[in-house]
Amino acid sequence: MRTVTHIKLIFFLLLLLVLGVAALLQAQAPSTPTAVTSPPAGASDPGVRGGPAGAGGSIAGLTARQIEFFADGKEEFEEEEGVGEGLGPRMNLDSCAGCHSQPATGGTSPSVNPQVAFASKDGGTDTVPFFITLNGPVREARFKFNSDGSRDGGVHNTATITGRTGAAGCSLAQPNFNTQAASNNIIFRIPTPLFGAGLIEQIPDSVILANQAANAASKKQLGIRGHANLVVSGRTITGSTNNNGNDGTIARFGWKAQNQSLLVFSGEAYNVEMGITNELFQQEREQNPNCQFATVPNDVTDTEVTETPAGLNAIEKFAFFQRFLAPPTPSPDTPGGASSISNGRSLFVSTGCALCHTPTLTTGNSTVAALNNKPANLFSDILLHAMGPGLADDILQGGARGDEFRTAPLWGLGQRIFFLHDGRTTNLIQAIQAHKSAGNSTFGPSEANAVIDDFNKLNEAKKQDLLNFLRSL
Repeated sequence: MRTVTHIKLIFFLLLLLVLGVAALLQAQAPSTPTAVTSPPAGASDPGVRGGPAGAGGSIAGLTARQIEFFADGKEEFEEEEGVGEGLGPRMNLDSCAGCHSQPATGGTSPSVNPQVAFASKDGGTDTVPFFITLNGPVREARFKFNSDGSRDGGVHNTATITGRTGAAGCSLAQPNFNTQAASNNIIFRIPTPLFGAGLIEQIPDSVILANQAANAASKKQLGIRGHANLVVSGRTITGSTNNNGNDGTIARFGWKAQNQSLLVFSGEAYNVEMGITNELFQQEREQNPNCQFATVPNDVTDTEVTETPAGLNAIEKFAFFQRFLAPPTPSPDTPGGASSISNGRSLFVSTGCALCHTPTLTTGNSTVAALNNKPANLFSDILLHAMGPGLADDILQGGARGDEFRTAPLWGLGQRIFFLHDGRTTNLIQAIQAHKSAGNSTFGPSEANAVIDDFNKLNEAKKQDLLNFLRSL
């Protein structure tokens, strides 16, 4: 009997102990599940900013006649060319706007790559190359070297007119891209956005050079080389401008700032990207006699038309469209809110990003009032900088060496899908990290290494603010 009583007592004491522990745990637990807080998530790319394009229209302040030139140029820019107009024999696409369409005409690669459908358009028999995918960026291909080891660097077109309407009797093989890839001899470029190009064209060389010399101590501390090197083509030193080999002026358009003016940029693109010869580039790149179906040059000024812009040649119309194209409009509060964007802008400066991605340069005395002494909020110094082996493409263009690129203007970045010169990523964080690269036996380290180190030292909240700022542009 006494044993049973002891067992009951022990059971009772154990029950009290269990209830006490439970009460203690309950007291230490949050009063409601909603009070549980998770550790802060890592910073992430907010993604392509939605809403209106905020781009694609004409710049404010144009005259009625200038707007007419803009509209006519835009129509020409969007036109799809055919064999009868001189398309090909080799090309990458059949219209300017096909490449420059995100988020509006004049932009960059769209979400759906038109090169895929173009391979078989109008009876085309081309195979879609491995580096062109439906949801990937529009790309052109360049080969680094020729088979004999000499420098190449030129564009090798992805498509031909073989099998297409109006091209009977023409049979052309596409380049063997797979073989070039196997020998690491192929690189890619995506279209550069053209918004605000007229403002960039009107920035005087003196303004670019003065900005290059500014903040010298900060640039030196971070390893950013910004001294002037106005030398002949092929003898540039990293950090210098890419200069026209004849007149020494500063070139500024293209991934390596290889084109000095919008007219040259337009003429070269018409010939290289669409295979249409013009008054600047008069000779066919592919001269197979069985594949010539239009007079050369394919596009010229119509001297019998007495009105403008109607009688102008296509490349002049392209240039007018780009010159009068408004810069993109940034968002004041998307993504993340106005406060986050403001904080991000300050961090963009304090981490050193703004030393190359100069927020604003000012145009000079332009004959076009809308471009005269205006701020260009392009976020670029228009200089060439060494980016290290991670981004190097080993292509020489003008004074640009194999690891050098023009500081890409960031205005409009919030609505871009693909990043870096070859469109290798859609993630803004990956694009930032790709700026960091140690040197190797061929190329030195990236000039951006110290800046990226400073970015990486930011806490996640500050990184997010900086990302929000970039996506607001």
